[in-house]
Amino acid sequence: MYRLFIVEDDPGIAQSIAKQASLWGIEAVCATNFQDVMSDFVNAKPHIVLLDISLPLFNGYHWCSEMRRVSSVPIMFVSSASDNMNIIMAMNMGADDFITKPFDISVLMAKVMALLRRTYDFSKNSELREHKGAILNLADSSLTYNGENISLSKNEFKILSTLMEQKGRVVSREKLMDVLWATDSFVDENTLSVNVNRLRHRLEGAGLNDLIKTKHGVGYIIED
Repeated sequence: MYRLFIVEDDPGIAQSIAKQASLWGIEAVCATNFQDVMSDFVNAKPHIVLLDISLPLFNGYHWCSEMRRVSSVPIMFVSSASDNMNIIMAMNMGADDFITKPFDISVLMAKVMALLRRTYDFSKNSELREHKGAILNLADSSLTYNGENISLSKNEFKILSTLMEQKGRVVSREKLMDVLWATDSFVDENTLSVNVNRLRHRLEGAGLNDLIKTKHGVGYIIED
C-alpha cells in the first residue's frame, strides 16, 4: 500500500484529503508538528508528499528543500498561490507537480496516482532513521543535521546505524564488534573504543552532543 504524507495546516482540508486517499487504497499520514516537519516525514516513511506553501513558521519551500536533502520521494505542492512565479519556484525547489486550491478532490487523487505511476520506484526508496533532528540515510550512508552533511567513515556509519536501529535499547560492545567484523578481518576492544570516540567527536562537532551514551560494563545506547 502506498503511503501519503500530507503537510497542510488546515485540519479540514488535511482530513478531507486523507479520507479520500483511503478510498483510493492509499494510507494517509498528516503532519502534526509544524516546528519539525522532518521528524513527521521520517516517521511516516511516505511514498509521496502533498505539501502546502503557506505553513506556520517555515513555508513549504523550506520543507521541500529539507526533504530533497535526504529523499527523492515525489512531492506535489498544493496551494492557492497559483501564479507562475510560485509554480516555477516550487519546481526549482524539487517539487514534481503542483495543484491549485480550490481543487476537485478526485482530480487531486488522480494526479497523485499518476505521479506515483510515473515517478515512483520502490528500488530507490531510501531507508531513513531520525533522532533529535539527525537523519541517517541507510541507502547512501549519509548523515545530515541542521541541513549540513556530516562525513562518516565506514565503521562510524555502521556503529551509528546499529545504535539508531536499536534506539532506546543498550547495544553491547560484543554486538558492535560483530557488526564491524562483517567486513573487517579483525576488530578488538581497543579498535571499537577508538571508532566510537571518533564518531562522538564528529557528532559533537556538528552540535549533536551526548547523542551516544555509555552504559559502563555493558555497551552504548541512543536514548529515546
